[in-house]
Amino acid sequence: MGKGLGCVPSKKKTPPVTNDSPPVAAGGSRDAPIPAEEDAHAEHTNAPQIEETASASIPAGARLKIFIVFYSMYGHVEGLARRLKKGVDSVEGVEGVLYRVPETLSIEVLNMMRAPPKDDTIPEITPGELPDADGVLFGFPTRYGAMAAQMKAFFDSTGQLWKEQKLAGKPAGFFVSTGTQGGGQETTAWTAITQLAHHGMLFVPVGYTFGPGMFKMDSIRGGSPYGAGVFAGDGTREPSETELALAEHQGKYMAVIVKKLAQS
Repeated sequence: MGKGLGCVPSKKKTPPVTNDSPPVAAGGSRDAPIPAEEDAHAEHTNAPQIEETASASIPAGARLKIFIVFYSMYGHVEGLARRLKKGVDSVEGVEGVLYRVPETLSIEVLNMMRAPPKDDTIPEITPGELPDADGVLFGFPTRYGAMAAQMKAFFDSTGQLWKEQKLAGKPAGFFVSTGTQGGGQETTAWTAITQLAHHGMLFVPVGYTFGPGMFKMDSIRGGSPYGAGVFAGDGTREPSETELALAEHQGKYMAVIVKKLAQS
């Protein structure tokens, strides 16, 4: 597992942080809030164009909904979620809706971990709301190469949906946060595919559709063919524009896929 993802941070650091990694030791700097509305740098404009087609089978004025369901303790995953929504919303007729999964830790434990307050404007989702989505993007930080317990608890609460096959055939994807380069950018998404398989959902990876941005080797970059990702580091690293641009691209890519499925 990457450094500090869910571990108790240094007692010398008291201010809250805004990322999915714990506070740094005394003398370190604190992350600025993750930007959610920055435009992608010109270096990403060469990514393959995502083709959209009109459909007479979708009623005029109807909007398809992609639920962006995430868990974020310190803010890294939430930053990706907001950028994913920007990408989803850029596709005509498709809307991204942000949801949190319920927290499983007590307020006392969260205070000890110096987790910042959650944004009350993003509601918690219940399992019964998932069937209302036309597609779902799930986001979570890693815990030993797999999803955080809060997201696993949410999946574990969907038994009735599984029994009734309410999610079968619904497209879904993942985005993640890890503390280190070898901390689970791929395995965290890979091990989560089992949840989709048992529900009969359709896994939609981003693949290499991001174009040149997927082949950059001159800087540290989170994300993989499985989905967008960010490196939290030790709490001092801010997400790169490449990471945020990949998240936005994944949102748009997912929206186009969901739209095409709705046309069939």
